[in-house]
Amino acid sequence: MRLLLNIIWLLFGGLWLALGYFVAGIICCILIITIPFGIASFRVGVYALWPFGKTVVDKPTAGVGSLIGNVIWLIVAGLWLAIGHLVSAIAMAITIIGIPLAVANLKMIPISLMSLGKDIVDAR
Repeated sequence: MRLLLNIIWLLFGGLWLALGYFVAGIICCILIITIPFGIASFRVGVYALWPFGKTVVDKPTAGVGSLIGNVIWLIVAGLWLAIGHLVSAIAMAITIIGIPLAVANLKMIPISLMSLGKDIVDAR
């Protein structure tokens, strides 16, 4: 079931959402000081390509630095990516088949807003 949902996700929105993360990652990697934001954006972008079967957990080593970084990320890119997830969720929720995809989009909003200090692991 996860494979089928991931394929539908990829075709009907995941590719565009991941592209948004990858563009944000490339922009962040242009400056040396924002490379951690770029790496986090690439990590979440891969998650946006194939989200079913994965889950987001807090890193135990995340501290004040990730909190400060998340505030900067929220202002620079996180808000726009979250809006993309919200718009995509609304569009996907129009059909019955798209409802699980819309729920997945809504679950991705917190990591799009605060991506530092998080790990993406396989769901069990």
